[in-house]
Amino acid sequence: MAACMAGGCGFAAGWARSFRAARTLLPAPAAAACRHRAGPERPHSSGPSGASGPGAFQPPPKPVIADPRPSPRAGQRFLSPEFIPPRGRTNPLKFQLERKDMLERRKVLHIPEFYVGHILRVTTADLHASGKSSQFLGICIQRSGKGLGATFTLRNTIEGQGVEICFQLYNPRIHEIQVVKLEKRLDDSLLYLRDALPEYSTFDVNMKPVLLESGQDVPVNQLKVKMKPKPWSKRWERPQFNIQGIRFDLCLTEQQMQEAQKWSRPWLEFDMMREYDTSKIEAAIWKEIEAANKS
Repeated sequence: MAACMAGGCGFAAGWARSFRAARTLLPAPAAAACRHRAGPERPHSSGPSGASGPGAFQPPPKPVIADPRPSPRAGQRFLSPEFIPPRGRTNPLKFQLERKDMLERRKVLHIPEFYVGHILRVTTADLHASGKSSQFLGICIQRSGKGLGATFTLRNTIEGQGVEICFQLYNPRIHEIQVVKLEKRLDDSLLYLRDALPEYSTFDVNMKPVLLESGQDVPVNQLKVKMKPKPWSKRWERPQFNIQGIRFDLCLTEQQMQEAQKWSRPWLEFDMMREYDTSKIEAAIWKEIEAANKS
């Protein structure tokens, strides 16, 4: 019986070898027919290009990740604050004529973008100087005025003495305004530097310009200054000044801070009439500037 089983296994193996040999000799249609008789074969995916049937596998498209945030300072335009007329009953013709003169002056003198807290170097004509011109470097502590009356104040401590110069922005005696360091501070006015330690308003007159990359936002200096002992020129701790750049915890007691809060006026933040919407005025001014640049 064992011999019969061995003979049957040998016959089956020989039949399988002969079937494979005959299958290789068959033409393509016959091979397809043999596959049809043998049963359906599992479909193979050939990718999106070769998939044509409705049930073929199609991989999902790759997601496109787009950053909705605009690039830094993309599409932003700086309008100098003196171009916007003050709120109230003002003569619009007067400011319109002044803006024309301001634009003509800007064609002669390059007035850069600067804010309170920037370190500037201003070159002015001086008949009594050896080179007929003088320079002053300092930190901008205030910008005020509108139209042709716009001014900015620079402060520096020279030989232990605080020196401040108020320049008229459109003064024809100004030859150059150079931004040495471009940065903002926590407050819109730095007049409290008069009562701060001298180290916070001391700068080297030969300081070299610090350049920023193109398109980079203006950095904000989070520095908080230490004040001299009282008395001060103003009560900077009172809420009406809203000072963020002073270390009051080092110069005032908790009782003094509580006493200063009695002067707070919390109802002002709900006064909608105090808001000055200048969007329409700015749009009209930009049209004037574009027309002046074309002419």
